[in-house]
Amino acid sequence: MHPQNHWYGHSQFLAEYAGLGSGRAPRIDGYLQHGWNVHNGFGVRTPLMPGATKLVWSARPMRRGWRYGDRNYRVIGSPWAYLLQVEPGEPVERSGTIFYPFHGIPSQSVTGDHEKLAREVRETEEGPVTAALYWLEYEQPEIRRAYENAGFRVICHGYRMGGFDRGSNAMLRNQLQELRRHRRVVSNRLATAVLYGASVGCEVGVYGDEMLIENEHPIYGGNARIRRTWPQLHATFVDREAAAAVADEELGLSQILSPAELADACGWTLPHPGTGSEVPHQRTDRRH
Repeated sequence: MHPQNHWYGHSQFLAEYAGLGSGRAPRIDGYLQHGWNVHNGFGVRTPLMPGATKLVWSARPMRRGWRYGDRNYRVIGSPWAYLLQVEPGEPVERSGTIFYPFHGIPSQSVTGDHEKLAREVRETEEGPVTAALYWLEYEQPEIRRAYENAGFRVICHGYRMGGFDRGSNAMLRNQLQELRRHRRVVSNRLATAVLYGASVGCEVGVYGDEMLIENEHPIYGGNARIRRTWPQLHATFVDREAAAAVADEELGLSQILSPAELADACGWTLPHPGTGSEVPHQRTDRRH
């Protein structure tokens, strides 16, 4: 299994939905898109084996890949969409705002004024605010203090390769639980967490200092490209229907496959119902 297929517990959610249990998922035959981006669904610096299947969340990254001469795409919906199926949840009373500051990755840090950003969020949002920091920022005491001093509850959902307390698929499960209990989700950049929040009924806001990430590859077009593509989502208070529509498209909420179709896409064999024995399934060529 390519290591990125396992990030955030993605492969486990697919396996649970397909009926293979909650243990470690079998190897996926191909590359699974692990994050939302404005390229072809994969990091531009991620080496991909020629000819391998690329499992993507929606048609948009597939079309972008076509423009660069890529092939062998298959649209399956996001792992988040499958997590919502295996954990439908119960209605709860929502309150407050959960805020996701733009974060870096181990190879690219982000620069910006967290204290100024925290003040702006504090002055804008009504009620309690939770600052959900990515693990890189959470491990920096000065960044945590910027939000603690503003009166925020400061949390971290976990690590992309494993959770703080619930195993390798804890991070997104923790995030889902937090989003479902908050009324609003906001960020200083349109990012995956905003789309996740919109998909579970949160009100959305995207505002504040965008911050800068070092050595961003020009193929992504920077935040200016994101603003041009989704201008309707860049406001302190975003229209709820507009946010939900973009989340549905980008997360592939309407693209999820049946358990058998998903197993076929991942190269898995499902047990025959009622017998426990494996039955070969006929692969269908739905690659693009």
